[in-house]
Amino acid sequence: MRSSPVLRLAPSILSADFARLGEEVRAIEAAGCDLVHFDVMDNHYVPNLTIGPLVCQAIRPHVSIPIDVHLMVEPVDSIIPLFAKAGASIITFHPEASKHVDRSLSLIRELGCKAGLVLNPASPLDWLDHVMDKLDMVLLMSVNPGFGGQQFIASTLPKLRLVRAKIDAHMAAGGQPIWLEVDGGVKTDNIREIVQAGADTCVAGSAVFGCKDADGGYKGVMQALRRAAHPA
Repeated sequence: MRSSPVLRLAPSILSADFARLGEEVRAIEAAGCDLVHFDVMDNHYVPNLTIGPLVCQAIRPHVSIPIDVHLMVEPVDSIIPLFAKAGASIITFHPEASKHVDRSLSLIRELGCKAGLVLNPASPLDWLDHVMDKLDMVLLMSVNPGFGGQQFIASTLPKLRLVRAKIDAHMAAGGQPIWLEVDGGVKTDNIREIVQAGADTCVAGSAVFGCKDADGGYKGVMQALRRAAHPA
């Protein structure tokens, strides 16, 4: 386990109330989250259809924190500029959805955003080996992408440890910092082992937006996640 661990929380608006989305993103920022996680699905790369750049553009004025855009679309290169223009801060994509991973990462950075790769539960880690110098984030899916509310896949934990070792070795050799994010089934009962395995950024959808006012609302669940990750 690393000393002085950092934990960034990124509620996924896939689980938010879309009838009042501006209010929802303002509320999670006020509650203490670090990022807004924005899931984009195209009903092609994954079997679901969600939201596009117009929604990103609409929520951008409502928050001052970064918008973390996760593209589950194929092909990715044509959609990247639209999200960069719409106010995305971070853009991640699945390497299987790009014809030229290095070029897609370079495009994101050229447009002024941080860039990252997303690995599905069955995706090999080899995708990372030759592009570490162009990565700002690695996102490990701990569910199969397409739908919210799924259960955490436990085999993500050893995979997390391997990616953490790759990132630490890269940085020890003089490379840039790379965030390690986990998305899928993150809750108070498993976030500690996720962070101990190496994650520094956790996406939580239903765990945040499904909370009740009786539980302290969004602020209460954000505090509960941080306490569970780093108990005194």
